[in-house]
Order: sequence, then C-alpha cells, then structure tokens
Amino acid sequence: MKSANYWALLLAAAFAAGCKKAETAAAPPPPDNQLPTHAQPALPTMKIYLGAETLDAELATTPREQMTGMMFRTNITDQSAMLFVFPGPFQASFWMMHCPHSLSAAYISPDGVIQEIHHLEKNDTNSVVAASSNIQYVLEVNDGWFQRHGVGTGTLVRTPVGSLQQSFFPNQQ
Repeated sequence: MKSANYWALLLAAAFAAGCKKAETAAAPPPPDNQLPTHAQPALPTMKIYLGAETLDAELATTPREQMTGMMFRTNITDQSAMLFVFPGPFQASFWMMHCPHSLSAAYISPDGVIQEIHHLEKNDTNSVVAASSNIQYVLEVNDGWFQRHGVGTGTLVRTPVGSLQQSFFPNQQ
C-alpha cells in the first residue's frame, strides 16, 4: 500500500499545475498538449478557518483539478479561494501560466499550519518553489489577501470537521 501511495503522490506532484503547478524538482511540466485550454467549472467548496477569518474554498483534489487550478479565470475576488489537497507532503512548486490575475499562495504542512506565503505573478511561468519538502496543502487566494486579513505563517487552517488531516485523511490518524 505504501508503494501505491508513493506513486499517487508522485503522479499528483508531476501533473498538478494550473494557476499553480505543483511538481518536484525532478518532474518536468506536462507537455503543452496536456495543459488545460479553458477554465474549469467551479469545484465543490468547503468552509475553512484561518484564525478569525473564514473562506469558502474550492477543493482541487484530483490531478486534473490541480493541474487546471485557477487557469483562465477572470473573476478573482477577495472571496475566491482554492485549496489544493495532495496525498502526502512534498516540495510544492506553483506557477501562473494562463492566469490573468496575480494570486497569493499559502504553502501548508500536513498538520495544517501555514509554512510559507508567496506572491504569484499573473501569467508567470517561473515556478515558486517551497523552501520545505513538507507541504501537503496549498491555498490560493486573491493577491494580497493574507496581508489584508492579518493571516501569516504559523496560522492553523481548520475546517468544520476539524484539522485538514481529519477532513481529508481521517483514516491516517
């Protein structure tokens, strides 16, 4: 079973892209003919809590949803949020190909604590690589949202169910 989890993590890391591109340093981006060509429909949402702040975040849980992310979306507001849920920790790396709005991204550890916050420049194809290889979730929001709302590194991200791990991986506790 561990081997299957490893390959699932590797696959997710290699194919996740979108207004984010999650890949390991050794994994190349997907070929251009595999990249999304249009925005994906709104994904299911979950309420998340970041200290005193609340967001209804779309959940990108499959490799295709993660690859597409917020690509091609033109209606990003301060209420827009997307939480990328990966099967295990890795060194996240996000880019902004086909994203007409700049975003902010929080790189979150498996225990749900924000480790890093990064500016992602619109349409930039240069990856923003996490300093840590212990990132399991990434939260994308409108550019500057974290600063405007007083949310920084060390903030715990929770859901109505409890921790991110309880919400997405209840059998791994």
